[in-house]
Amino acid sequence: MTRFTLLLCLLLSANLPAQAATVSRVEPENWWIGMKHRQVELLVHGDGIAALSPRLSHPGVRIVDVQATENPNYLFVTVDIGEDAAPGTFDLELLDGDTVAARHPWRIDAREPAPPRGFDASDAIYLVTPDRFANGDPGNDIVAGLKEAADRANPNGRHGGDIAGLRAHLDYIAGLGFTRLWPTPLLANDQPGYSYHGYAITDLYRIDPRFGSNDDYVALAREARAHGIGLIMDVVLNHIGSEHWWMHDLPSRDWINHGGRFAPNNHRRTTIQDPHAAPGDRAGFTDGWFVESMPDLNQRNPHLARYLIQNTLWWIESAGLAGIREDTFGYADADFLSAWAKAVMDEYPDFAMVGEEWSANPAIVAHWQRGKANASGHVPHMTSMMDFPVHIALRDALLRPKVWEGDWTPLYEALANDFLYPDPDALVVFAENHDSSRLLAHLDGDIHLWKLGMAYVATTRGLPQFYYGSEVLLRGPRERNDGELRADMPGGWAGDAANAFTGEGLSAQQRDAQDFVRRLFNWRKDTPTMHVGKLRHYAPVDGVYVYFRLDGDKAVMIALNRNDEDTALRLDRFADSLGRARAGTDALTGRRVALGDTLLLPAKTPLILELDTAP
Repeated sequence: MTRFTLLLCLLLSANLPAQAATVSRVEPENWWIGMKHRQVELLVHGDGIAALSPRLSHPGVRIVDVQATENPNYLFVTVDIGEDAAPGTFDLELLDGDTVAARHPWRIDAREPAPPRGFDASDAIYLVTPDRFANGDPGNDIVAGLKEAADRANPNGRHGGDIAGLRAHLDYIAGLGFTRLWPTPLLANDQPGYSYHGYAITDLYRIDPRFGSNDDYVALAREARAHGIGLIMDVVLNHIGSEHWWMHDLPSRDWINHGGRFAPNNHRRTTIQDPHAAPGDRAGFTDGWFVESMPDLNQRNPHLARYLIQNTLWWIESAGLAGIREDTFGYADADFLSAWAKAVMDEYPDFAMVGEEWSANPAIVAHWQRGKANASGHVPHMTSMMDFPVHIALRDALLRPKVWEGDWTPLYEALANDFLYPDPDALVVFAENHDSSRLLAHLDGDIHLWKLGMAYVATTRGLPQFYYGSEVLLRGPRERNDGELRADMPGGWAGDAANAFTGEGLSAQQRDAQDFVRRLFNWRKDTPTMHVGKLRHYAPVDGVYVYFRLDGDKAVMIALNRNDEDTALRLDRFADSLGRARAGTDALTGRRVALGDTLLLPAKTPLILELDTAP
């Protein structure tokens, strides 16, 4: 090549347009006009895009900040959405000089009517593991490109339950008396195995295709509302799955704790509140990985913190959610947890959120509830927490020997700790969940004790949570084994020998248990005293625990008899709660019950009496 030819090539190449770049993702994909959170930071990902300059042109929308990290494949672009913005789709352009090197569509929408109210003590929650509830669409059991296919014979594999199965049985859930539905996570979980449970998320903006689509999820929320059921989303802020797309190209070196390398969590949850805790122990709790397949997120990174906050707001607004259940709550950075919950409650003042703090110590759980004045200075904004102290005490009380400080005493004393909570009436009470053995297995199959436990959950303060399938006596192993306790719902798959939804093939014992749950929770739903009535309990005596729910001139008396024989209960001790009532109606049978000097309690049976109003 001559010197002239080389010079000519250089001159021509200088005038060529920049090589086109590709934007692989912009998250979130849209936002709304009129949100309090009006400045939205877009995570933009694509090869080498950090060298480009973003531009957009749409009335009322402008770019107010652009930041890059050490990874050249990311830009964080903050856009401001004014009140005068118009709904529509437009391009986010990335410029190399004056040339558009890449573009990606983005959208702003008009807001739907305000999401439904959150949840409170007037509600009852039905918890499901969607993969094990009902297979409404067998066509998505195997999805090309995803690592794990359905294998119903494998207790730890995917079984094929999906959103279509949930939608098909909303009338069943409502008919049992439940007003809120909490599915464990439905987001993408493209892990090589053990992916059915959903807690190792690989895409925070996408429903797993084996469950359905984002549109299917929105339809589930809409149809649930039509059945009087609000949808609660299970949110995971602490970690992601090891196959999350971030793990193949981290946005920054500090995106994942311990530099993206596995470091096991010490699970020392007391270190957050402990004034004497060593800094290393505290960091070992907040920064350690739950397991190797769940990389631990560093919410101290401001871009990640903003991403997680916006992701939660996006799902609430997209689906019209009625609540959030937040997984492994205390494991995340405490300052971030405060900022995240505040952002949600600022945007949706009538919303509700419940956090999982798996501790028997009520002081540890109370630390996180809104209104708690903490010595550490931490300001919480969670409306509710899962009541693990009562959960643990209830399971203990149902099996404890009848000795001094035996039988019901652990439960009675657990409630005495309610002074620690800013709002104990907002706590979520449960006998079992997806992480515990089922109550029936814990009680070695004793259905009478099981009914006592379920009656307690439905009648104590707070709002109850019930785990799917227990109404037809799904049992599972006594020692925790997740794949087996999260068993398939009978009738959720074509060809099942029994069907919980129709009653076909159920045993007499299963039908009785299902009817018990249906009567109990429908009665609770229709009885305002159980929603707002003050709880007054009496120290357990001789295997009997008595408490009242009192609301003005309305009163409900609950007597739980753990004895193997009928027990005569003297009533003079309860005169201050009984008032002048001389009779009541059994809430579960409708029979009239006279109140004299004594009340005969059937063996191992709950008695729930709606007392007559005194004249």
